[in-house]
Amino acid sequence: MTMIKSIVPPSTSTGRGNSTLTPPTVLAGPGRTLPPGYIHLGVAKEIAPTLRDFGIDPDPVIREAGLDPCLFDDGSNVIPHAALGRLLALCVARTGCPHFGLLVGRRATILSLGIVGRLMRHSETVGDAMRALVSNLSIQNRGAVPSLTTIGDTALFTFSVYQPKAESADQISDGSLAVAVNALRALCGHAWNPIEVLLPRVAPADQEPYLRHFRAPVRFNQETAVILFPTSDLDRRIDGADPMVRALLEERIQQIKGTQGSALSDDIRRLLRTRLTSKRCSADDIAALLAMHRRTLSRRLQGSGMGYRAITNEIRFEIARQLLQDTEVPLGQIAAALGYSEASAFTRAFRRWSGQTPTAWRGEGHAG
Repeated sequence: MTMIKSIVPPSTSTGRGNSTLTPPTVLAGPGRTLPPGYIHLGVAKEIAPTLRDFGIDPDPVIREAGLDPCLFDDGSNVIPHAALGRLLALCVARTGCPHFGLLVGRRATILSLGIVGRLMRHSETVGDAMRALVSNLSIQNRGAVPSLTTIGDTALFTFSVYQPKAESADQISDGSLAVAVNALRALCGHAWNPIEVLLPRVAPADQEPYLRHFRAPVRFNQETAVILFPTSDLDRRIDGADPMVRALLEERIQQIKGTQGSALSDDIRRLLRTRLTSKRCSADDIAALLAMHRRTLSRRLQGSGMGYRAITNEIRFEIARQLLQDTEVPLGQIAAALGYSEASAFTRAFRRWSGQTPTAWRGEGHAG
């Protein structure tokens, strides 16, 4: 198949041993405002037991990432997305396991997705559930963005990290698709399998853990993390879904959205991350999606100190950086995915962003 285009005052004790730590963020409770760049622990709560499976005490590793181990007692606690990336990088290094993120996602369930997962469980159809995930994940995760599209008889669920300079994007993608498949099996039945899974990471020497979990062909070195499955699955009705529970959850989510301020620049980043590799997105296009005039968009961005072109280039750089670091996708293909007509134009842009050519940047130990 072709490639498809936490805020508390400094703490003096973790409550675990004699170590002291200043946690950067501890925002507990699913109804609290979630700022850009932060996530509810949710699925990441499974990092601690996954480390224990390797015989490793998780607390020192969590502290080294700059987090308080006590955070991992409650999946509704909030951490910076960047801290999650640092923690996963440390976990891969400590365990020597290149698919650590997959193991974390494999342990998680649909309920690991918090109130959004519960809404999925009580949606009328699988399609309603997946659309609920896409529409509402931002109340729990402001570091990555999902999307759902259909091409003929194939549905594509895509997950993309969009925070600048995100570390361990490959591990986050692995884990996110792993729990998404678990969620789909919870809705469709344990025997459900996708058609195919695409991952934006270098093919590992041992692909068996991926094949065992996804139970489908897995293609590596892809531009985007995607689960492909039959469009007909979207029409499946969900056994045990309770309309009254669904209505209550939808009302609660709308309340959260009503109190959660949203930075316009972050909204634009989320939109661009899901659209930039599949179509060109002009400022007019994005303004229309946000139901505002182009001049209104420009005026509000001026107030934030960052223009539309700068945000677009930031997202292009982030996508390029992830693909150069985590995959072996050829430069020409990356250039085309980012909307450049020639690889040379992409090379000049990347040099402006990083001070290096893409080839030099990839060659200096960033790849893989």
